[in-house]
Amino acid sequence: MAKSKSDNLKQVRNIGVIAHIDAGKTTTTEHLLYYSGAKHKLGGVDEGTTETDYDPEEQQRGITIYSACIPFEWRGYTVNLIDTPGHVDFTAEVERSLRVLDGAVVVFDGQKGVEAQSETVWRQANKYGVPRLVLVNKMDVVGANFARTLESIHQRLTPDFATQGRPVPVVIPIGHGGPSDSPSPFRGVIDLIEMKALFFDAGDLGKTVRTADIPEENQDLAKKYRELLFDVLTQSDDKDLITSAVLEGQEPDPAKVRQLVREQCLSRRIYPVLSGSGREHIGIQPLLDAITHYLPSPIDRPAVIGTNPKARDKEEKRKPDPKEPFCGLVFKAAWHPNGHRFFVRVYSGVMKPNMRAYNPGKDIKENIAKLFHVHADPARGLEEVENGPAGDIVCVIGLKDTVTGDTLCDTQSPILLEAITFAEAVVSQSIEPESGGDKDKIEMALDILQLEDPTFKVKANKDTGQTLMSGMGTLHLEVKRHRLERDFRLKVRVGKPRVSYREMLRQPRRVEIAVDKLGDKPAFARLSVGFTNDTREKPVTVMMAVSQELNPTPVAFLAAAERALTDALQTGELGYPMMDAQARIFDAQFDPQLSSEDAFIAAAVQAYREATRDNVQLLEPIMKVTVTTPDQFLGNILGDLSARGGFIEDTTSPSTGVSEVMATVPLANLFTYANDVRSLSQGRAAAGIEPHSYRPAPPEVLRQLLGE
Repeated sequence: MAKSKSDNLKQVRNIGVIAHIDAGKTTTTEHLLYYSGAKHKLGGVDEGTTETDYDPEEQQRGITIYSACIPFEWRGYTVNLIDTPGHVDFTAEVERSLRVLDGAVVVFDGQKGVEAQSETVWRQANKYGVPRLVLVNKMDVVGANFARTLESIHQRLTPDFATQGRPVPVVIPIGHGGPSDSPSPFRGVIDLIEMKALFFDAGDLGKTVRTADIPEENQDLAKKYRELLFDVLTQSDDKDLITSAVLEGQEPDPAKVRQLVREQCLSRRIYPVLSGSGREHIGIQPLLDAITHYLPSPIDRPAVIGTNPKARDKEEKRKPDPKEPFCGLVFKAAWHPNGHRFFVRVYSGVMKPNMRAYNPGKDIKENIAKLFHVHADPARGLEEVENGPAGDIVCVIGLKDTVTGDTLCDTQSPILLEAITFAEAVVSQSIEPESGGDKDKIEMALDILQLEDPTFKVKANKDTGQTLMSGMGTLHLEVKRHRLERDFRLKVRVGKPRVSYREMLRQPRRVEIAVDKLGDKPAFARLSVGFTNDTREKPVTVMMAVSQELNPTPVAFLAAAERALTDALQTGELGYPMMDAQARIFDAQFDPQLSSEDAFIAAAVQAYREATRDNVQLLEPIMKVTVTTPDQFLGNILGDLSARGGFIEDTTSPSTGVSEVMATVPLANLFTYANDVRSLSQGRAAAGIEPHSYRPAPPEVLRQLLGE
């Protein structure tokens, strides 16, 4: 049994690699693993041999779908690396990864700059306060431009340096693009702190790094960017690490410069920017060094905050210290034939084999038999470890009732952490087995897929008997279908994709309900319930009137009414999920002889029906569409988006001869858009689509759904 590699928390880095699809994220990850010695052969996305893209679907499509967690060593540091998807359909993988990471590397395409999903992952990192490095990748591609990419990051992600931090280069490219693009092709990088050029030997795939003087033609540019670096750093150099030396014209100590960069990176005043090319094996070792130099260790992050499950208004904190009571968050569940695997980020204390862990959200205890570190490829097995101290990411097998987003903690010192929130599914599709004998098998398989992926939902229509699966997009559902066919050996039929609409109350409504019979038997329940659109509190709240002090309704009856209202709020008058609806029980009355839980359930259901009758509006999902196109096809793109009911938000020119269009379009008009946009541009335009908002659906949509 191996000891955990995370005992010295200062030497631990829990990081993620995030990016827009095709920015070179997985290729970068492969080089991090190869140069660190975690793998002995460099894999390729095109060949389907990468370490993190182990799933057959990933290898076939050349994209990352599932986040993978791999530990490796670099210069005495332990790095727990999570590679995440770039496609918006798999945003849940990014969301749950960022929730538990301490730092991130954001990869940008040096030719395309900031793209649609780049903005999404940047906002997700902002949401969780994650310090990050920036890698301007693909500097070897024709048209790559480091300065232009840096400016696009500023314009679209950090327009206000004072509040949003500033991207600041610490490693710049030598040349850019290929021979046809520039008289000075990309061939190395310049370390602005050491003021040295670094060249990488193509003969051994970049493993050998040669240090040299900065080429004469690059010296002015290096000085310019170094002055920018020092100018930014000295604005917040409270300890005078380098300011005096810079003002006196002296060379500051590189170690002190790195210390100052680290401090300002951790406080998110700056985002250190590096450059390179995974494909050409250039600039990855400086990125590895920057991960250890500048990104936080677990003890650099603030204590996690939760609530006491026994007294929800009492705040609890846990410092990243092995001596604190144990506390961890389950951020991922993965199916495996030998038992489901649950990935846990340990925030405090020590997770140990054979312990009993408390799940406060479900008020249950779970047996923790063994702990493991996991390779990306399940075929390579598990490495059993003695413990999981604060800061570590470990795998547990066979939890019974725990799911993604649940807290596990010490039974004597309970804490409930905030759960991970995920985007709502926007596309649905009917699914059924080709053979009636596989009905039970497909139900079990769909349950497993829901366990793994919180954005994948399955629901049976009670009226039609049809099973609907819902997800973040057509690709998302296509991947799930392939999983059923490949992993579970099921033959299935699916219907056409359709929009997952939402419903919302038109107006607040308060109702008084009396139940006197259940069937033909006498019963008694009285409820006063208010319904509003509000997300600030939990969906169902009990706010009892003063009269309850004299004759309090039994807790079991109120709990039954709460459960019934919670279930009812899941579905609106038209059968779609309700958005933002909240119910408040203001008063209740009972009879000692005639009241029962069933009577209060019936009263709650009646209250909901009364509140929603002729009081619900249909909402349709609106998507943000970003299209990058050569200028000659701009008219085609704009005309087509308008024909789809789209609203053009902005049109910009990120580079000469290229336009970028941002629009909001109803999802119902976008199912074929990925193919259509290629036809409109002779295959030269690229589109990104992500959820944006909901808005009232046009009357004709409602009429169509009602069959009128």
